[in-house]
Amino acid sequence: MSDFKGRHFEGEIVLWAVRWYCRYGISYCDLEQIMAERGVTVDHTTIYRWVQKYAPEIEKRLRWQWRCPRSTSWRVDETYVKVGGKWAYLYRAVDKHGNTIDFHLSPTRNTAAAKRFLGKALNGLKDWEKPMVINTDKAPTYGPALAELKAEGKCPEETEHRQVKYLNNVVEADHGKLKQLIRPVRGFKTLKTAYATIKGFEVMRALRKGQAAAFNLTRDMHGEARLVERAFNVGPCVLAEAVQLVNQQLELQAA
Repeated sequence: MSDFKGRHFEGEIVLWAVRWYCRYGISYCDLEQIMAERGVTVDHTTIYRWVQKYAPEIEKRLRWQWRCPRSTSWRVDETYVKVGGKWAYLYRAVDKHGNTIDFHLSPTRNTAAAKRFLGKALNGLKDWEKPMVINTDKAPTYGPALAELKAEGKCPEETEHRQVKYLNNVVEADHGKLKQLIRPVRGFKTLKTAYATIKGFEVMRALRKGQAAAFNLTRDMHGEARLVERAFNVGPCVLAEAVQLVNQQLELQAA
């Protein structure tokens, strides 16, 4: 069954809107006008509903492609996001090269929240992908959280917890790039809608950083768009695309 059954627009158009919103940090009203320029008349509230529905799905379906730590040295930190007029805490982890490892939105900032996030970040990783070093700021919550995860066998015993402020410049700089996408939202209404939208922002940031480059057949924006579309069975399959690209290269060489 199609993921877009019952929609008034084709899946390709829906994914255009969701991908553009999550990648470029524009308002829903601006995106409505951009879509109109492309000949697609759609209300900004409809685009909002598309983002809430499909942004988490994009993150979920591409997770195994973009989430591949390239270093066992992690940088962990949290930043603030306004939700319902109150501050919520977006926990984030990147490796030392700046590649996104994982994220978690929490209404609280305590040991339980830190443990929940770190457990999520460690879940599903191969032994050789798990961190040897986790660098955090001086927040007192991370030490007990890591100790509990080690006791439960979810974190390697040899993982070192390091608290060196300047080493977290990598993740703090990445916070800034993400905040550029969040800024046009001007605050979220609920934690659920905030997390759904942020999932889209995070996965598009990861793709923009080249974290799924092995699956981007053309190594450009078109290939990134096709990566998202293939996750929803829109357009040709990856094998058909690969054959087409090979044939095009052969024709160019023959010419």
